Amino acid sequence: MLKSMDTTTATAPERAAAPAAKRLPLLDVLRGVAILGTLGTNVWIFTSAHGEAGPLLGYGITGGGPFGEVFELLANGKFLSMLTVLFGVGLAIQYRSAEKKGRRWPGRYHWRALFLFAEGTVHFVLLFAWDVLMGYAVTAITVAWLLKRSERAQRAVMWTALSLHLAIIALITAATALGPGNDPSRDAEVAALYADGSWLDQVRFRLDHALVFRIEPIITFPMLVFLFLLGVKLFRAGAFGAEDAGRRIRKRLMAWGLGLGLPLNIAVQFAPDDFLYAERYLVAPVVMLGYIGLTGLLVERLRRGPVMTALESLGRTALSGYILQNLLASVVCYGWGLGLAAQYGTQAWFAPALWLGISAFLLIGSRLWLRRFKNGPAEALQKAVLR
Repeated sequence: MLKSMDTTTATAPERAAAPAAKRLPLLDVLRGVAILGTLGTNVWIFTSAHGEAGPLLGYGITGGGPFGEVFELLANGKFLSMLTVLFGVGLAIQYRSAEKKGRRWPGRYHWRALFLFAEGTVHFVLLFAWDVLMGYAVTAITVAWLLKRSERAQRAVMWTALSLHLAIIALITAATALGPGNDPSRDAEVAALYADGSWLDQVRFRLDHALVFRIEPIITFPMLVFLFLLGVKLFRAGAFGAEDAGRRIRKRLMAWGLGLGLPLNIAVQFAPDDFLYAERYLVAPVVMLGYIGLTGLLVERLRRGPVMTALESLGRTALSGYILQNLLASVVCYGWGLGLAAQYGTQAWFAPALWLGISAFLLIGSRLWLRRFKNGPAEALQKAVLR
């Protein structure tokens, strides 16, 4: 599947991709899907008794029953990987635009990445410990520099990064199997923080444990580099366009991603908990490719309606949607807000209902917002500052 894309020349991708002035509707839909899918994973963190610290304490999706198992199978790690690939696609679009206009590269893109890092830092400190924006900003700077190098150099970095990622996850999985269990007294303190603690208590908790909360983008940096470069290659090969070449690529992605990835995911999900990292960081990216192909097929064959239009709108305001979904979930779940997680977090219906409610709010809200404004609030702020 990827081998045929490796032979793409430096100029052919530019011809295969859509014109610079034209948006690719599939990309906006995919961004919207990725935002809702990311919420489908994170909502279980918010509804957990241990909040953001749950994954560090060894708690996955708990209290969800069949709902939790379905959400884990469909969402865990898949949409994080999709969002990463789409950031790589966005980087490729920025590079193509700079090349067309004769601008120096990376040039001003470094400022964009730096601002994204600042946004992610604020998001991490004030709102959500598992922010992805900081890691994306660092990866974007690295990959932006690589885009000026040869196709051969990019391939070498891409596959070296994947090899390093496989080795890291194998070591972490082995260490997890041999590591100690949970500390019940510490778990109780953390649960009390999220059930009854103030917003400032949670801010201090994040800052006190900043390194461990930031461990995910550190250990997955090779995966981020690989997926960014994969996004670049898919865009250059025309995978998101309406041409026949794009359809063929998406069909292959769907066949490999769902045909191979889903059976592997089911097998790993019912394996011991020690394989949690393999499920999230090894198998999930394979399934994600199938999701891209499946979404492309649905966009191509289904009649454009309010749902697809709303997904496009959310995709165009993806940064705002990502921040807003975490804010809404925090207000609903934590003790400094409505505190509903302490009351209903163990109920199987609560997390799916919260996901559905916030998703509907994002879809409707983004559509209404774009009727009046050109960009989402976070996107508008970014453009104003960088201008």
